[in-house]
Amino acid sequence: MTDAVNASERRIRVVVAKAGLDGHDRGARVIARALRDAGMEVIYTGIFQTPESIVSTVLEEDVSVLGLSSLSGAHMEYSEEIVRLLRENKLDDVLFLVGGTVPDEDAEQLKADGVAAVFGPGSRTAEVVEFIESRIRGVDA
Repeated sequence: MTDAVNASERRIRVVVAKAGLDGHDRGARVIARALRDAGMEVIYTGIFQTPESIVSTVLEEDVSVLGLSSLSGAHMEYSEEIVRLLRENKLDDVLFLVGGTVPDEDAEQLKADGVAAVFGPGSRTAEVVEFIESRIRGVDA
């Protein structure tokens, strides 16, 4: 079997993370469950993580996707640091997503800085699943 075939058959691996003092993780858990239900392998880091520990998990777990949940208003600070660390560790191919309470103007800046997509309040879990599948597998939803 070729590597291309193996890659297309492998389960998509995702890290779902919470950075800083943001202890509200219901949304992260809902997304983690939806991704698992869609057949993805999900590693949830738990709350109170640092950008360094999050990127370390991405590296150790050899994932294709990193989802950062942010409800504390610190999404810009943590996202910028995570993008820097991903680049520094040559993990530019990891699909980095942010979800939570992110104002539209911040979402645009995050995308300009390297975040693939931002999912705000009211985003459907199916929308997140479809986005990941389309970007990782090239599957049209």
